[in-house]
Amino acid sequence: MRTALSFLLGALGCQAAEKPHILYILVDDYGWADAGWHRPPGYKEIQTPTFDSLIQQGIELDRHYVFKFCSPTRSAVQSGRNPINVNVLNVDPTYLNPEDPVSGYASVPRNMTGMAEQIKKGGYNTHMYGKWDAGMATPQHTPKGRGYDDSMFYFHHANDYWTYYTNECEGRPIVDLYHNEGPGHGLNNSKCSQTNQEGCTYEDTLFADQVIKSVGGWKEEDPPLFIFWAPHIVHAPLQVPQPYVDKFSFINDPPRQMYHAMVNFVDTAVGNVTSLLHQKGMWNNTLIVLHADNGGPIYKEGTAGANNYPLKGGKVSNWEGGIRVNAFVSGGYLPEKVRGTKKEGYICGWDWYTTLSHVAGVVPVDEKASKAGLPDIDGMNMWPYLSGDVDASPRTRIPIGDNHGPNTIVGGLIDNQYKILVGNLSQSGWTGLTWPNETSSWDPSTSFQICGVTPETGCLFNIIEDPGEHNNLAALKDDIFKSMLSNLTAIKTFTPNRGEISPAACQEAAKNGDYWVPFAHLDSE
Repeated sequence: MRTALSFLLGALGCQAAEKPHILYILVDDYGWADAGWHRPPGYKEIQTPTFDSLIQQGIELDRHYVFKFCSPTRSAVQSGRNPINVNVLNVDPTYLNPEDPVSGYASVPRNMTGMAEQIKKGGYNTHMYGKWDAGMATPQHTPKGRGYDDSMFYFHHANDYWTYYTNECEGRPIVDLYHNEGPGHGLNNSKCSQTNQEGCTYEDTLFADQVIKSVGGWKEEDPPLFIFWAPHIVHAPLQVPQPYVDKFSFINDPPRQMYHAMVNFVDTAVGNVTSLLHQKGMWNNTLIVLHADNGGPIYKEGTAGANNYPLKGGKVSNWEGGIRVNAFVSGGYLPEKVRGTKKEGYICGWDWYTTLSHVAGVVPVDEKASKAGLPDIDGMNMWPYLSGDVDASPRTRIPIGDNHGPNTIVGGLIDNQYKILVGNLSQSGWTGLTWPNETSSWDPSTSFQICGVTPETGCLFNIIEDPGEHNNLAALKDDIFKSMLSNLTAIKTFTPNRGEISPAACQEAAKNGDYWVPFAHLDSE
């Protein structure tokens, strides 16, 4: 890793140039095979013309890794830490352990400094719209508490796209929509549904409109923009405005039809924003980052709609289909020499914290976390690699997080070309070119493979030569297997007691018109 002095000099060099607008797009549950650039030209079922064009003008990131499901990836992105050092659990945001005022909550500990807090130090206006899923318990857990000047979002893993409801309190549905420092009263559609859309606002339209508003309202004399846009798409429930469904009426499998329609919706929404950036003359000084939060969900007999072919597995598994995700960078800020290229070095979701801090001219340190005894930032600065100043990614090693009950464990390790996995892994197989479909009877949710701790029972793959993880090398390369297993078991992890669902969450929701709000108000606030 770079020394603090070299990082400082690099940050100052970036600071001397005009700072770019940064648009960070985190797409939910986006399958590898559901991206146009992973299909042959003219493939009709996947229609992502905006994404395809942005890649042609930018850099395809072919080896971008995240956690295997939602909240840990989002916690990692916002904190700049591998999930094993911040959060590996997808617990409900209503969890609370009152005995631990620092880490006794879902997602990110209260005393970790957020990505937007760092970027604000570089003189940015900061915005967050969409899915948060990085904490709710206290005001410090909200986007506002993590450094975002303006925000509109929902707290949970998912909600209804039409009513914005998620979960209940004593039989009453609770709205999950928050605007800056309070509930989004009056913005939800209580009587809308996928079959009753007239006069209704689709949730991802609401968030996309906020992005348009922020870009459209920017003036030359204003500070640069940092916009973190996290669409609900393509997470369940599979819901989308009817014109997009009709556009894919030629697909006869309902989940696949809905999923592809939703992908086309978000592609169109991003296209509207990039068009506005061009119209306002902002494009040449804009950096766009886009990646998925995990692999596509192929569980429940394919009813979630996604496909990760030819990768093995999907969301909630540590096979490549669960953690290697669609990703690219684009925008006029990228040097011309790297536009239209593909980078095959390793990059992780938590590296963007450090990388974008550098772009903003900030050295990312987290004194608040250090004082609280929390793990340090471990994201790497990828800008020299992305900008073409160096040929290789600084990252050659990726500890793969997992959990055993509430405890954080290391479920695997990537080291150069090799990947070792341990544990009982679900979705241990491969979909086909067209998935889900009406003829397949395979249920990935019931397909398990045990990866043991001996060369005879273990799982070791060369993921560069064998990206589909077909050829298990554990017995053939037992020396490499044993060495990697030893390195894996030596990795330290972070396991706070996050408590349990707190009745205070429903009590606070009732006081706020049945909207989810922060509920653990500490004496120090």
